This record gives sequence, structure tokens and C-alpha cells, in this order.
Amino acid sequence: MKNTINLEKTEVKDYFNGTGFDRWKRIYSKSEDVNTVQKNIRIGHQKTVDDVIDWIKNKPAINEKTFCDAGCGVGSLAVPLLMMGVKNLQVSDISLSMINETKKRIKNAGLSSKNIQFKTCDLESLKGDFDYVICLDVFIHYPQSVAEEMVKHLCDLSQSNLIVSFAPYTPLLAILKNIGKLFPGPSKTTRAYTLREKGIISAAEERGFEVVQKKLNQAPFYFSKLIEFKKID
Repeated sequence: MKNTINLEKTEVKDYFNGTGFDRWKRIYSKSEDVNTVQKNIRIGHQKTVDDVIDWIKNKPAINEKTFCDAGCGVGSLAVPLLMMGVKNLQVSDISLSMINETKKRIKNAGLSSKNIQFKTCDLESLKGDFDYVICLDVFIHYPQSVAEEMVKHLCDLSQSNLIVSFAPYTPLLAILKNIGKLFPGPSKTTRAYTLREKGIISAAEERGFEVVQKKLNQAPFYFSKLIEFKKID
């Protein structure tokens, strides 16, 4: 199992440093050079990001809290967090290309990266101590048991809140021979997994966290369950 996960991790890293980077940079942008499937994925992902911002913006003393954007991609969440007033932020991604694109988008938005830490690493290698840990649409690269271990690891990094999103297991998705068909382009080579919500919640509960709120976002070709956990005092 470990060898399989390491192989998949290498595939993901290579993909998002190569053809995947160009594709997803285009999807998570305002480019019109996207097909219908890609456009709907963009819409769905943006719904998830917008919900996270809505959940956070009314929380007290945001500018004094520390944040970790785990699996930042091209900065779709990092940029609005900074625009909202977050001052202490760590962003990470397995792909150096994604990290560099996040830096570029932060600069293009006229935002300072003075207090931002940029880490090129996988989720397992993340270290630190944060008030908020956020991991959006990354678990699709992890099978159930590994995703649950990642939830536990991210809980260990958070002193307050954990927000995650993942592709939920549903009978509709289960009948698809290959969930990769939901994603655009014949060169999409990485595996994609749906996860059972009960297992994700149980993993967080094992680390002393409880569900605060959750929401299902969907657009054609995009399904994502968003859950916020809070550490029990």
C-alpha cells in the first residue's frame, strides 16, 4: 500500500509540474480557453472558496490568527484570504509550479507576501502550529484510509479550526467506472478518489474536533463536500 501511495504521489507531483499545471492554471483563471466541463469545475471550485471566505470573514480577530492553506494550487484561496486581512499565512503545494503561480497571483493582486511562508511539499510533510488549517479539493488524490490519516495530521497542526473539502462518495459517482471521466482532457493521468464522509468526520473526532458546519457544493462535473471542524476545548 505504501509503495502504491508513493507512486501515486510521484504521478501527482509530475502531473502538476507539467501538463496538469497548464490545464489547472487555465481552469482556475478568467481565461475563455476552457471547455464546458472545465468551466463548470471552475464554477464549482469557486463556490467552495467563496463559502470558506464567508465562514471565516465574521470570525473575531482574523488579522491576528495564523492560517495554513494546505495544497494551495494556484492561490485560489490564498489571494482572497490576504484580501480579507489575513496577515500570517503559510501556503503549501506538492508542485513548485503551483507555488510560483500563487506567488505571481499574490503580486498581481497588489498584495504583500512579507508574512507569507511558501512550502513546496506534500501534506504528510507539513509542519507547524496554526489557528486555521484549510485543505480544499486535495483529498481527491488520497484513498479513504490515507485521507483519514491526513485529516488526523492536519488536526494535529491546528489549534482551533480545520476546514476540508473532498469529493463525497455517492451511489451516482460509485457507478462510474473511472471517476477521472469527470475531469477534462485525455492527459489527466492521476487517480481520483471519492471519500465517505463518515470516515472523514470520525478521523477528526479522534483528534478531538467536532463538526461546526458543512455544505455540499456541486456543479456539472464538480462535487465537493465542505466541512468545518473546531477543536473541542
